[in-house]
Amino acid sequence: MSHNSFGHLFRVTTWGESHGPALGCIIDGCPSLIDITEEEIQVWMDQRKPGQNRFTTQRREPDAVKILSGVFEGKTTGTPISLMIENVDQRSKDYGDIKEKFRPGHADYSYQTKYGIRDYRGGGRSSARETAARVAAGGIARKVLGDNVKIKGYLTQIGDKVIDRSRFDWDEIDNNPFWCPDAEMAQVWTKYLDAIRKNGSSVGAVIEVVASGVPAGLGAPIYGKLDSDLAGAMMTINAVKGVEIGEGFSAAALTGESNADEMRKGDGQSPDFLSNHAGGILGGISTGQDVVVRFAVKPTSSILKPRATVTKSGEDAEIVTKGRHDPCVGIRAVPVGEAMMACVLADHLLRHRGQQG
Repeated sequence: MSHNSFGHLFRVTTWGESHGPALGCIIDGCPSLIDITEEEIQVWMDQRKPGQNRFTTQRREPDAVKILSGVFEGKTTGTPISLMIENVDQRSKDYGDIKEKFRPGHADYSYQTKYGIRDYRGGGRSSARETAARVAAGGIARKVLGDNVKIKGYLTQIGDKVIDRSRFDWDEIDNNPFWCPDAEMAQVWTKYLDAIRKNGSSVGAVIEVVASGVPAGLGAPIYGKLDSDLAGAMMTINAVKGVEIGEGFSAAALTGESNADEMRKGDGQSPDFLSNHAGGILGGISTGQDVVVRFAVKPTSSILKPRATVTKSGEDAEIVTKGRHDPCVGIRAVPVGEAMMACVLADHLLRHRGQQG
């Protein structure tokens, strides 16, 4: 299997499977002399780890990250950084029934078709468990970006229930299990997801990630655009089926005068933008405004409802996916989206310095 790496100068390669002994990543291109500790990375790992509330999978993984190389006396050395997260709560027996059957909505059939073999224990490499390594890499990327760049993700929609942006409160995001900036909608989601979970079903979500303090000038035309790399990075996250930058698809309903982000003379060299429909990126290059990315996550495919499928031998069958699964995988996708934003921005920051000094 190829294509397990992303990035150019800040390059991340992930490895491992859902039910293997461990998973992790190798980061190549990180500058030297950056202060970093396992504890600093663990802060982000703890936000993603499973089993933190009844709305996520009850698999109990501490997601403790270990630095194996590339750091000496608390500083990066400029050599490849290797990070490892051990798997400690595998229950492979939950997947015995799908050994000969393909789960609808999963990568079972496509993996079997491409490689002639698949790890049916939780999906192996196609499992969202792989994203733990990305969050670890994102912890390193945030250190490369520095304290001036702030990245924050949150849910704006679960199922057909959308937040009211007039009630948007940044301080509320960390006060509920949904990373929801709307306290009233968080209560609605609680009842809604309880019903979905008890019914053995699942539902999708929309996640928004905002990066503030991003310097102007990151990204390059024509094929190195910041927004194209961000869109590609978000699409690699499990279950993501759509990505928007800034106004996104809603821009199709706007007029030219309402969509254009007007400018006025600022206090310094940069102008003051009167709006941010572009999501902080024009012509593939950052403007200095907040970079805004939004992505849609489909409903978790592993559900307790019987679904029609076929076996490896081509016979019709029915399947119920047992095990511990998220009724809304979008909840734990929030820290993953933040990590991918951080990795792409770190890569583009280094590429910008390499070209422009």
